[in-house]
Amino acid sequence: MTKTAMIVEDEIFVALDLERILVDAGYTVAAIAADRAGALTAAAQCDFAFVDINLRDGPTGPEIAAAIARDHGVKVVFVTANPGQIGDADCLGYIRKPFSDAAILAAAQLATTGAAPPVSELVQLRTAIV
Repeated sequence: MTKTAMIVEDEIFVALDLERILVDAGYTVAAIAADRAGALTAAAQCDFAFVDINLRDGPTGPEIAAAIARDHGVKVVFVTANPGQIGDADCLGYIRKPFSDAAILAAAQLATTGAAPPVSELVQLRTAIV
């Protein structure tokens, strides 16, 4: 079964790069959201999400992560240049920008299967329960 992702990123070229990586690997990308409203609207359609911290509406990434994890069971991995701002958000881990294809694919695998190949760019904070 195909797993569905959401990308929460306000930099369109970064979002399109994430989408390319995921689609090329066989994942479905249900939505690209640039802010809290867009992310919350699309979350019900998604299994996992890549979320930036600082978005069009400010540093709302951690709030978005908490809401979509709690309300929809979406597994979250942050993709950010600012991992210090994650706080205690409900997430599997994070990847620092700039990222590699391998790191994004490892994080997607973690979110969908509960295990990821070792990739130094992926900092795992929790184990996914699938």
